[in-house]
Amino acid sequence: MTRLSDYFEYRQDQDGNPYLAVSIRGMTLLKLPASNKGTAFTEQERIDLGLDGLLPPQVTTLEQQIERLYFSYRQQADDISKYQFLRAIQDRSEVLFYAILERHLEEMVPIVYTPTIGLAVQKFSSLYRTARGLTLAPNNIDRADAILKNYPWHDIRMIVVTDASAILGIGDQGMGGLSICIGKLALYTVGGGVCPFQTLPINLDVGTNRDELLDDPHYLGVRAKRLGRDAYFAMVDKFVAAAHRTWPKAIIQWEDFTKDVAFDVLARYREKVPCFNDDIQGTGAMALAGILSACRRLGQTLAEQVIVIAGAGAAGIGVASVIKAGMADAGLSETEIRQRLFVVDIYGLVVDTEQLEHYKHGIAQPAEIGQVWGIPEHRPPSLFEVISQAKPSVLIGLTGAAGLFGENLIRTMAANCVNPIVMPLSNPTANCEATPADIIAWSDSRAIVATGSPFADVEYRGVRHKIGQGNNAFIFPGLGLAAMLGECRRISDAMVLESAYALADYSADFELAADAIYPPIADLQKISSYVAERVLAKAIADGSVSRNDLDAAHLADFIAANQWHPRYLPFRYVG
Repeated sequence: MTRLSDYFEYRQDQDGNPYLAVSIRGMTLLKLPASNKGTAFTEQERIDLGLDGLLPPQVTTLEQQIERLYFSYRQQADDISKYQFLRAIQDRSEVLFYAILERHLEEMVPIVYTPTIGLAVQKFSSLYRTARGLTLAPNNIDRADAILKNYPWHDIRMIVVTDASAILGIGDQGMGGLSICIGKLALYTVGGGVCPFQTLPINLDVGTNRDELLDDPHYLGVRAKRLGRDAYFAMVDKFVAAAHRTWPKAIIQWEDFTKDVAFDVLARYREKVPCFNDDIQGTGAMALAGILSACRRLGQTLAEQVIVIAGAGAAGIGVASVIKAGMADAGLSETEIRQRLFVVDIYGLVVDTEQLEHYKHGIAQPAEIGQVWGIPEHRPPSLFEVISQAKPSVLIGLTGAAGLFGENLIRTMAANCVNPIVMPLSNPTANCEATPADIIAWSDSRAIVATGSPFADVEYRGVRHKIGQGNNAFIFPGLGLAAMLGECRRISDAMVLESAYALADYSADFELAADAIYPPIADLQKISSYVAERVLAKAIADGSVSRNDLDAAHLADFIAANQWHPRYLPFRYVG
């Protein structure tokens, strides 16, 4: 089978200068986003490649193209229009898309990723223009091997896959989940330097239980309720087997799976193929890094903290699990950790019962804790009661419940802690548990605040507070890049924990200059490279890599040499 990658080959001339050898000519080159340089094709290239007369006469540079398109970008009416504008560029020219994103990273990441991506997911069918990625569904899963071979690139190394059952804070989105995978992979490339022609977004369309989608005449996904558990896992089994057969070196990132299956999916496949769940492990590492950064600012340690996590979905339990691992690494016993780590779900504090979901057992409190706290009713303590009784120093929100952290709650926490660390991390912005301005006001300016979505600085009583964004993008591009370059056979818990330590260490210098516990998104490329270096070193140390040619003393150079950057190469026609 001929694939698109058969027509392109990276080569170097006798002086070591890179160029792209191509075996196609004419309008085809302009229609393929992998090869389209648009007006940047030189006059000689236009003659040699059959493009003469097909383009405006003026030859422009990549920088001139960026300048022209950025002007148009700024004219777009709203964020979703900007999103569509950037996606249209990506569908025309991959290099140009990543070049403009790289030049305006801090401004554009919230457009191609959170929070705008949530609206793009919801509007997927109405916004759909051009095919990108793959969709596997019950009607075609038995042809998975052939479908994967249809993909135009031979050497896939990073797959981001979702079943769209728990997108951000907006839930089941059916076919729209593909947009999340596309957005994540954009950050893998612009942040981690992963070659876009080695990445693949996949949506496992197992149906949707959202009636508004099923009733929408324009909905493009499977018009059926979600598969039951047995049929669901049979389908995922077929996908994993086909992906591993086709691309045995590919890393799989599981994305936005509902808590009912997220932990089971991770446990089922993590020893069979190199994979990780960003909502569980990536969010956990990101949150732990933020706590460590805040502790450093306060002159405290992780072992001293009492932490309450509101939300017991995949992200909430994932955060609790990584924090628990960090506390154990800091020397705390299981009993000591349980006295310092509390998770609250919609019913109240998570306590041990016969009905408790299996993935919550490791973080549950003793069933009698309510009685110990003097709560007479036979019910789990509420979030407010946990805050009142446990007297936490850290409060993390992963519920998607806007306004959950009310004034009374924050004031109660601040009364028991000089500098409470409050992290409402739910996305998108409308689902944030509290606004930074309110938290700072209710804590009399003593709280250290970080959010999941970007927020503007807060001015309070003459003091400006920088609000850090706890973004998984600080973790997954570096973690995934390390796993790719090491050709890891697994992504170990130690690698995930090291990614948290790396982000916290990177943030140390930044904290001295600004009132924030996370670095700016503008530093994403430097952060990702640093996280990748640290994680790859850990992977070598714990035996997770399959390569035996890695020099632990020169990993930074190795990573830099294998990162992709958006630039136009000279083209040469080779027939």
